[in-house]
Formats: sequence, structure tokens, C-alpha cells
Amino acid sequence: MPASPLSRTRISVVLADDHRILREGLAALMSREPDLDLVATAEDGPSMLRQVRTHMPHVLVTDLSMPGLNGIDAVQRLRAELPQVQVLCLSVHDEDRLVLAMIEAGASGYVLKDGSFDELALALRQVMLGRIYISPALSGVMVREMRRRKTGPAMVESPTLTARERQLVQLFSEGYTTNEIAEQLHVSPKTVATHRENVLHKLQLRGVAELTRYALREGLSSLDATPRTSLNR
Repeated sequence: MPASPLSRTRISVVLADDHRILREGLAALMSREPDLDLVATAEDGPSMLRQVRTHMPHVLVTDLSMPGLNGIDAVQRLRAELPQVQVLCLSVHDEDRLVLAMIEAGASGYVLKDGSFDELALALRQVMLGRIYISPALSGVMVREMRRRKTGPAMVESPTLTARERQLVQLFSEGYTTNEIAEQLHVSPKTVATHRENVLHKLQLRGVAELTRYALREGLSSLDATPRTSLNR
């Protein structure tokens, strides 16, 4: 697809996804676009943060479910630290709450993985111009949210977890032990255990198995997440 007349500047991109074949496939496709410059790739949340901080791209393309640190929390960190970097989510998740959570975290766009590369390229060029891009298949999400805010919530909202609680949920779901999480986050095992019990109580869950199912449902982890991911920031 030829570059848009509105997009004359080369767009530097960092691509984060835990599937190697997808990273390599998109890298090959981007190399054919005269205005897209893929400067780095990342296979997990922590390496994504490092690559963005190192290369300072125009746009970060990231999945929502990323090992080590999910896309929502990673975007919140980047928007606070590097607000000039635009974020485009590329995900299989089309649930309203997850799309809205990513946008509210600071993403400028959301593209579904079952779309075409042409759509992804268009989305990259749109967010580069400071615009918001949402896959047409997700247009109903924004309409439903506008109606909900106008009429008020139709149901009791789920308990809200803090960023640290979400990270703990993700790490437990990815197979890390209490001691491993404590070591990586520089807190005591007792603190981790306390947070875990607080989260279980808040969510009314019983044990790590139910916590894992919650993480999968909420996009904090995926069945493909690889345990023992380095958490160094």
C-alpha cells in the first residue's frame, strides 16, 4: 500500500508481541512501506519498555496481553514518562472493557489482529498525525460507552485493581512463585503474600487457579505467556 500524501515523514516503530512469527511477518511487511521504519521488536512487557526508552519511536505497536507486564500497565507508564510516543494496540481481544481500558490508559488506537496489514499501516499513519484510530469492527464499543455514560452504569462494576495488584495477578498467573516476585519487585515475600490475599478477597476468588482464569479473561495474561520472563525495568 503506498504511503498517504499526509504521511511524508518516516514513522519509526517499535513492535511488541510475544509471537515471533507475527513479529517477523510484520517486520517483512513494514520493510516494504517507504514511510515505516521498524527500529526494534520486543517479546515481553519489560523488554518493550527498554526498547521504547532506547529508541524513542514515533509509535509503539503492542499487544494487550504481554508476558511480564501487560499492555495496559505498560502504556500507562509510557504515557506518564514519554507522552510524545504514540501507542497503537494490536490485539485479538475485542471485549468492550479491554478496548476501553487500553484507550483510557493512553493508547491512540486499537486494531484487531484479524484485520489486514493495510489497516494497521493506515492506523500507524493516523496516530502519527495525532489522531485516534479504532478498527471499524470496534465502532460499537465507543457508541455503547457513550450511551452508558449518558444513562449511567447498567450494572455493578467489577472491583478496580491498582497497577501493582494487576502486575501481581499477571505474574502469579504466569507461574512465578511468591519468592521470585518478591525478589524481582524488591519487596518482601510477606508483602507479596499480603497483596495476593487482598486481591483474592477483593475479587472474591479462591486460589491461584481462579486468579489465573481471571487474568486470562481480563487480558492481563495469555495462554501463550512464557513463565520466568525477566522483569528488570
